[in-house]
Amino acid sequence: MITHLRGTVVLDDDHEVGDAWVVGDRLSLERPGRAPDTVLEGWVLPGLVDVHCHVGLASDGPVDDATAEAQARADRDAGVLLVRDAGSPADTRWMDARADLPRLLRAGRHLARPKRYLRHYGRELADAAQLPQAVREEAARGDGWVKLVADWIDRDLGPDGDLRPLWSDEVLADAVTAAHDAGARVTAHTFSHEALDGLLDAGVDGLEHATGATPEQIERIAAAGVPVTATLLQVGQFAAIAAQGEARYPRFAARMRAMHARRYEHVRHLHDAGVRVLLGTDAGGTIAHGRVADEAVEMVRAGIPARDVVAAASWRTRAWLGVPGIAEGASADVVVYDEDPRADVGALTRPRAVLLRGARVR
Repeated sequence: MITHLRGTVVLDDDHEVGDAWVVGDRLSLERPGRAPDTVLEGWVLPGLVDVHCHVGLASDGPVDDATAEAQARADRDAGVLLVRDAGSPADTRWMDARADLPRLLRAGRHLARPKRYLRHYGRELADAAQLPQAVREEAARGDGWVKLVADWIDRDLGPDGDLRPLWSDEVLADAVTAAHDAGARVTAHTFSHEALDGLLDAGVDGLEHATGATPEQIERIAAAGVPVTATLLQVGQFAAIAAQGEARYPRFAARMRAMHARRYEHVRHLHDAGVRVLLGTDAGGTIAHGRVADEAVEMVRAGIPARDVVAAASWRTRAWLGVPGIAEGASADVVVYDEDPRADVGALTRPRAVLLRGARVR
């Protein structure tokens, strides 16, 4: 089976071609020796990436295989053909044998402390000193990533309950070193500013949310070259989270409400400072799968140019994760649009065709 991709085929920020071909399950930039079986015309992008997603997870914990498959299909049909699964209690290894489901790069289970994260989500360590060994174990279970929960509300403080770091700076440094020694990168959930300096000192490789970063910390993040996944769909829920906790935890509620109010300004500041802002929906908890386009629209609303948002949703993040986009011999994972999403990010909501491993799945 040969499919001719014709129109504007985007390779990266600086390179476009007019034609590419799908030969079996592989891409070619050279014309095959026979006529194609079919032609798809439009703007052709490397398959989209959701860099913060949780396949196999729902609001109350792990889901069964059928539900996990439905989640993965929703992402795939939205054009997401590569997922960095940023923590899940479910075993989704069986998906690797399914050619019709997106590729997953897993981070193992969230690593947290007892009563310091969402119930049934993470692996809870009774002793903080266990973190480096737990990191080694999750690195062995994952696909080159480990996920730490760096801060969460401390309910033991009663009315003064607020976001507090889970780990000492020393333990964090040992944990990140353990991950790197195992060949894995570390990303960390963080809402507060209090946890950020310890994470940066430890040499963390990514930050999820980073909603509490101060201007000075944003400059540190940029200088260190650490990417931030904005998760604006998730941060958009902070006002509702604040309302739920207002009566018992007023300090926490006030902080969450303030971060919600400045969410667009904050993401724009990250971008303007030179931070690589990644696109992730945080689907799998309270957010439905398949909303990559909605997250992209939110990032543009925050003030990031559509060209940068689309690049972050596709070829730039593929390169950062070490997964090829459109290149000779690469897996034929592409999305075709009737309009250029770089000119109108809303076009991401309307994929004309989705090809995964050479097969048209939408």
